[in-house]
Amino acid sequence: MSADETPLDAELYRRIDRDDWARLAAGSAQPLTETEIVQLRGLGDRLDIAEVRDVYLPLSQLLSRYATATKRLGAETAEFLGEPDTTTPFVIAVAGSVAVGKSTIARLLRELVSRWPGTPRVELVTTDGFLYPNAELERRGLMERKGFPESYDRRALVQFLSDVKSGAPEVRAPYYSHMRYDIVPDAQITVRRPDVVIVEGLNVLHPPPVPHDVAVSDLIDFSIYVDADPEHIAQWFVDRFLALRQGAFTNPNSFFRVFADITDEEAVQMALGFWNDINLPNLIENVQPTKHRATLVLRKAADHAVDRVLLRKL
Repeated sequence: MSADETPLDAELYRRIDRDDWARLAAGSAQPLTETEIVQLRGLGDRLDIAEVRDVYLPLSQLLSRYATATKRLGAETAEFLGEPDTTTPFVIAVAGSVAVGKSTIARLLRELVSRWPGTPRVELVTTDGFLYPNAELERRGLMERKGFPESYDRRALVQFLSDVKSGAPEVRAPYYSHMRYDIVPDAQITVRRPDVVIVEGLNVLHPPPVPHDVAVSDLIDFSIYVDADPEHIAQWFVDRFLALRQGAFTNPNSFFRVFADITDEEAVQMALGFWNDINLPNLIENVQPTKHRATLVLRKAADHAVDRVLLRKL
């Protein structure tokens, strides 16, 4: 057991080192080109074709097996009950800290899972769309706690996933603009009974605030937690902030336009302030404690590469 693992990790999970994990998909065709991988990569991520081959190709195959087995169980249950097969979408959650790379992983898995037989239609929804609008956050005094559990319309997210899992023919989610740093009125993401829905966000594994209430995680079939040392994530956060300052922040429509013209030193100090005052407390208090609710944990090293996988024992 390594220094960052706990006795609970050993009790609940199989620990699989990267080389052993990579061998699980040895000989499988690489479904994505280098160009496609670059297009999927987020700012600061060092995703390359080797990482996709060694880590995410085996993961996508495992997810395909889980989805197929769940669909088969649904059909067998319906047959046992003498009812029509009404199997609903398989829901995958991707959780973890800000700047840990979960958005890139979610996009990558959407592409990989959709290439496997039985799951050709895969939709991706981020929980950012379920943040309260900025005006409501201001009214509640929560703008400085954006990203904390209380800044989300949790009931709307639970209702969205309940509708997905009930087999509703069409379900809509609000749309969040990172450029505007706010919900876009009248913009929506529409989900029409796909084979798989991937839900990505900070708090998708968080327990309900009220005992006996429905948790988001109750509506998820397979969950992934992206893990790394906080000091590594802090550096990735600063690196991403600096990259955004040279890119998206220069857009005159960006909420963060004000940060585009500050000095490098000022930008580093500002990013560290955001990290230490908002994102690190949220990670420690709310995000990290949900790790053991995950089906699978991807453990990243300082270079952003996954060095081991923890898979929950059945």
